[in-house]
Amino acid sequence: MKEARYIFPEDYMADPSAHVYNGKVYIYPSHDWDSGTSDNDNGDQYNMKDYHCLSIEDLENGTCKDEGVILRLEDVPWAKKQLWDSDVVEKDGKYYLCFCAKDYNEVFHLGIAIADRPEGPFKAEPAPIIGSYSIDPCLFKDDDGSIYVYFGGIWGGQLQRYRDNIALEDPHLPNFDDPALPARVAKMSDDMLQFAEEPKPVVIYNEEGELKHCNPHRFFEASWMTKKDGKYYFIYSTGDSHLLCYAEGDNPYGPFKYKGELLQPVIGWTTHACVTEYKGKWYLFHHDCGPSKGVSALRSLKVKEIEL
Repeated sequence: MKEARYIFPEDYMADPSAHVYNGKVYIYPSHDWDSGTSDNDNGDQYNMKDYHCLSIEDLENGTCKDEGVILRLEDVPWAKKQLWDSDVVEKDGKYYLCFCAKDYNEVFHLGIAIADRPEGPFKAEPAPIIGSYSIDPCLFKDDDGSIYVYFGGIWGGQLQRYRDNIALEDPHLPNFDDPALPARVAKMSDDMLQFAEEPKPVVIYNEEGELKHCNPHRFFEASWMTKKDGKYYFIYSTGDSHLLCYAEGDNPYGPFKYKGELLQPVIGWTTHACVTEYKGKWYLFHHDCGPSKGVSALRSLKVKEIEL
């Protein structure tokens, strides 16, 4: 198996979501800017103010083309700061960008922006998705055309502030021997602007049929969903144990059975990845902080072929 290689060293991009449209791979990353702020649990060091789209045709040897800025913070009426992870899906000839950002009360929500082409530009809806919260949306289109959004991230991602989709007055993180906080999943409405249902927990069991507990394989953030041979694979980051893990299920809602690790810790704090099939091969896109010499707030994209 080949080693991962950097695919866009010209700028600091991270949190990739990759899809195949019109015979190309389009990558939708977040964009790291140096905020000059010390690292903290709220993620203030990640000063993200725009999204770019990248495209590439040769994943073995080619270089990414920057298609340009597809959405800016100032073009999102409800957002104050921190355009973190995003994802894109095609439906009926339109392209829908689901993204997360903090509103003017410093609360994360999910938003939708729409374009006519995969490379944008995207126009944001004037308000966030009703009932949305937390970060790291992943859009998954099933074979029947249904589209689901997976989301959630603890610590700076604020997932610990909610139980059963209700904000808590006294939020807290679970202890290490407690069941992990799960990601959320919801089917999207036909117009792709709202949840079609209440978000549900993405439950992960271990091989013994018990709920996955915290370290080292708990869910932390960076949901990704893919499908192969009728099985659904939920991929996620474990956070402070710095692993990328996956679990297998029989439907988009789960439950999912933990299967193992896809990626060992990278240079820098965060691990965030996606898996995409292209020309008969499977590829893992992720990031690390190698080019920035380990500065965790400045990350760079990588890709490697994998067996799935």
